[in-house]
Amino acid sequence: MDDTTFAEWSKKAAEWGAAYRASLRDRPVRAQTAPGGIAAQIPAAPPEKGESMEAIFADFERIILPGMTHWQHPRFFAYFPANAAPVSVVAEYLVTAMAAQCMLWQTSPAATELETRVLDWLRQAIGLPEGFAGVIQDSASSATLSAVLVMRERALAWNGNKAGLGANPRLRIYSSDQVHTSIDRAIWVSGIGEDNLVRIPVGGEKRSMDCAALEAAILRDKAAGYVPAGVITCTGGTSTGACDDIGAVVKVAHAHGLYVHVDAAWAGAAMICEEFRSLWAGVEAADSVVFNPHKWLGAQFDCSAHFIRAPDDLVRTLAIKPEYLKTHGRDGIINYSEWTVPLGRRFRALKLWFLLRFHGLEGLKGMIRDHVAWAEKLAERLRRHDGFEVVTNPVLSLFSFRHLGSGDLDAHNLALVNAINDDGRIYLTQTRVDGRIAIRFQAGQFDMTENDADTAFEVITEIAKSLDRIA
Repeated sequence: MDDTTFAEWSKKAAEWGAAYRASLRDRPVRAQTAPGGIAAQIPAAPPEKGESMEAIFADFERIILPGMTHWQHPRFFAYFPANAAPVSVVAEYLVTAMAAQCMLWQTSPAATELETRVLDWLRQAIGLPEGFAGVIQDSASSATLSAVLVMRERALAWNGNKAGLGANPRLRIYSSDQVHTSIDRAIWVSGIGEDNLVRIPVGGEKRSMDCAALEAAILRDKAAGYVPAGVITCTGGTSTGACDDIGAVVKVAHAHGLYVHVDAAWAGAAMICEEFRSLWAGVEAADSVVFNPHKWLGAQFDCSAHFIRAPDDLVRTLAIKPEYLKTHGRDGIINYSEWTVPLGRRFRALKLWFLLRFHGLEGLKGMIRDHVAWAEKLAERLRRHDGFEVVTNPVLSLFSFRHLGSGDLDAHNLALVNAINDDGRIYLTQTRVDGRIAIRFQAGQFDMTENDADTAFEVITEIAKSLDRIA
């Protein structure tokens, strides 16, 4: 592809992207294809000869687009959002065009220095004190894995990487059952093992970790010859928004020399609004914190902000310095590849810089406050509507509800959420609360309006009524 053709197709792709975003309200939120339907339209063998861009682009629209779930749809109320504000998309065009591998300061000084600055902007924005240093990870899963590896090395006097777990005492990590499954995966990948992830009971409306039970578990494990290494807490748990009492957990953990990591992957973005910071009171004493700007703030996926109180511990855990990766003649520089599991790094800081400058904290705060208010209003409307109950009250913009149909309520609510998603106007997911099915609603898409929340109410109640008639 020559420069002229590259320019033409880049322009066409940008124009297509703008038209696509403008058309989203006219599309079903979730892909409506059957399993295998897309693969059946793609040849089983690769082409021997090159094809025209016209043919490739036409097949993209004909084959691929119908099989896409539209995460930027303003009525995407499932999971958590993976927002991509248009200004962030523009920044990603530039990153993709430059295609820099930003693993070291010397491989792109601007990428490293901008990352240092915009992560400190985010630190200030969410109210973390000076002393925390930030790095961009690809996801909260990677940040949590990094934190678990630091827990492991600290607890083993920095001997785990060298001697392996088999040569060391058995470690223990503590969390509630409200944390994301990425915590389980971090325990697997780190070699600590699922049997050594100790689940602490929760209590109260916020489903917070029971700190008395945490203390008892640590003492019990010490007496049994285990080595407690760390605690993973959550603010805004995935299922229903559970929030641990971070300050109380840190007090217990630090009394026993344990590292505390806070997973605020979704809810951390809301901490740019001062009035929501009570949800993670005490976070300033934690050892590391993660939240995802690619969820609620509007940064194009992937972009996870990982803040560390002692970055030297992270570097000591992860850094390997062969001669070909050394930067000679430069002192005091940061090579962020030493702060992450992957060596390769994309220029993720650029989209944050564009996003924060274009919208400002004022604009982003307004969006989050609207989402919270609209979710609270919807929850109250469903609470008052005959046949519905709110199962868990709103935590920020997340709540769960249940329709009280006849017969097996779990089966009925699964049928309801499936019927809603097949309808296509909105997209929801289910969860389990105290062992029973509930339906999750989460407001967070960047272009959502109050009318979209009103549409959600209409769709939910309309389809529930239709199921009642069938029953």
